[in-house]
Amino acid sequence: MLNMYEAERQWESAAPATLVVACSDGRFQEQVDAFLRNELGISQYDRFYVPGGPGALAFSGVDFTRAHDFRSECGFLINAHGIDQVVLLFHGPSEDGPESAACADYKRKLPGKSAADLRRQEDEDAEEILRDGLGPNVTLKVFHAEVTAEGFVRFVSIGK
Repeated sequence: MLNMYEAERQWESAAPATLVVACSDGRFQEQVDAFLRNELGISQYDRFYVPGGPGALAFSGVDFTRAHDFRSECGFLINAHGIDQVVLLFHGPSEDGPESAACADYKRKLPGKSAADLRRQEDEDAEEILRDGLGPNVTLKVFHAEVTAEGFVRFVSIGK
């Protein structure tokens, strides 16, 4: 049994300027980290990982208080850490991808809907968040992590 572990890397007092909002689905963790590091050049970032990811910030579905609460929490991080960029990562199957890659939170919010219907709702939610914004000086970048039929994850830009 481990009694203590000390990390090799020292703690940094400066907070990262980027917040990543993504689904807590661990099947995407390594691909998300690689995308952020290799494509966007982001290695240090605050994380806001919850079921549904950025969908938790949208007022779709039946639980309006959830979106309000999560937007409030997100706003707290943005203000407390001086965040100037937020990366929103939705996920699901590509057109030919496996249905099992669909976001479980969206399945819960929209029971009985197809993966294509869930994707349309994710796109509408992305548009809502882009329209509303998350703060006056916050740049939003929105992507959809799509699982292909071959099982690869590709990141596609949504919106602006």
